[in-house]
Amino acid sequence: MLPPFTKALLILLTLLSSFSSTKADERPNIIIILCDDLGYGDLSCYGNKIIRTPNIDKLASEGIRFTSFYSSSPVCSPSRVGLMTGRTPNRAGVYDWIPGGNRMHMSKNEFTMPAMLKKTGYATCMTGKWHCNGIFNRKNQPQPGDFGFDHWFATQNNAAPSHKDPKNFVRNGENVGISRGFSCQIVAQEAVDWITKHVKNNPDQPFFSYVAFHEPHEPIASPKNLIENYPKAKKRGEALYYANVENMDSAVGQITLSLDRLNLTKNTLVIFSSDNGPETLNRYRNAWRSHGSPGPLRGMKLHTHEAGIRVAGIMRWPIQIKAKQVSDSPISALDLLPTFASLAAGEIPIDLKLDGADMINAFDGSSVQRKQPLFWCYYSSLNKAKIAIRDGKWKLLASLKSANGKNIKARSITEANRSSLQKAKLGDFELYKISQDIGEMNNLAEKHPKELNSMAQKLESIYKDVVQDAKVWQ
Repeated sequence: MLPPFTKALLILLTLLSSFSSTKADERPNIIIILCDDLGYGDLSCYGNKIIRTPNIDKLASEGIRFTSFYSSSPVCSPSRVGLMTGRTPNRAGVYDWIPGGNRMHMSKNEFTMPAMLKKTGYATCMTGKWHCNGIFNRKNQPQPGDFGFDHWFATQNNAAPSHKDPKNFVRNGENVGISRGFSCQIVAQEAVDWITKHVKNNPDQPFFSYVAFHEPHEPIASPKNLIENYPKAKKRGEALYYANVENMDSAVGQITLSLDRLNLTKNTLVIFSSDNGPETLNRYRNAWRSHGSPGPLRGMKLHTHEAGIRVAGIMRWPIQIKAKQVSDSPISALDLLPTFASLAAGEIPIDLKLDGADMINAFDGSSVQRKQPLFWCYYSSLNKAKIAIRDGKWKLLASLKSANGKNIKARSITEANRSSLQKAKLGDFELYKISQDIGEMNNLAEKHPKELNSMAQKLESIYKDVVQDAKVWQ
């Protein structure tokens, strides 16, 4: 097995050598398809026995399906910021989901994936849910175009008033008005139209397309004909949810079929995932359609247990990734930016603290070489543990306690709580051999004191580094 650096270098040299022999830029096109609140157990290829997802299943069969793929946060806004930056989102000052009008946002000086790719010569496009700021489409805060997207068609948060006929899309700063149809098809079609036009006008220029579906986040709306595919679903909102996931699957097919039509499939890296785990039924008044499945995992969205952060992770790139692979190698959305830097000859600032790692080695199912364990910090988590790490086969979770021993919970870091968060002590440890116990049923903290001590030191070290770096909101 080749070392990761050697493997990455060989791939890059192969790509670069092709530049000198042809006029075309043969670096891969890149498409990220991100769902919203899709559960680990919502797809047929991840074990769901009810919901029909033939297009996503096909994508998985034609590439690699990761069974230990992680989002960077158990909630939407920080998860998306982590994906865009390759950094634990706390470093960027986005700690929780961002309500409309809120001051929290991804700062303009953050180094982002689209900006990096654009600088290397890629054309860039974003369609769908943005949710990296609170003040949308105004100069008060940076917008998608400020982070390197040539073309953007987006909403601040959810499609409104629902997935059907949304009226809150903005295209390159201009309000669109009512968009007829369902959000996932609208978002997919915008991406397809942009790709088609780009390839026609600039056939030799690689592209990056970020497709961020609103589905299956509330408020859910689904086509009637798909709802009728689930006559055995008797609970209120159940068939509506199943049809919503199936409708999103059809939008994935809309994109992959366009790649076939344009003869782009072979050299396009398609990545499919979710921002976090599933919502829970009736957690709040209007969540009666949230029938997402965590599969065998513990918890849900807003949890640092596995169901909040372990999500679907599928990658297809026919010229580099062999078909029909399944890998349990731990991979994070944070790994995408450094990986794209390798594939696209992108330059990462030497002084930038990245939390992700180049995962090219994982394209054949091998493990990723990391400088530090995967790390999560979510101060608003519904479970007691606010921070967690995964290091190989082990996972450790811990609560954060103030000087008087009380559990700490917060929505962000402010001047008022900064000191207590920086001085917080770890407690209530949960240690799992996660490679075998994905349901986190057997807490081994007392049985493995040596492993607990080692993991706790790593967790505390990473947390202190992140909290010292983290942005403080006035």
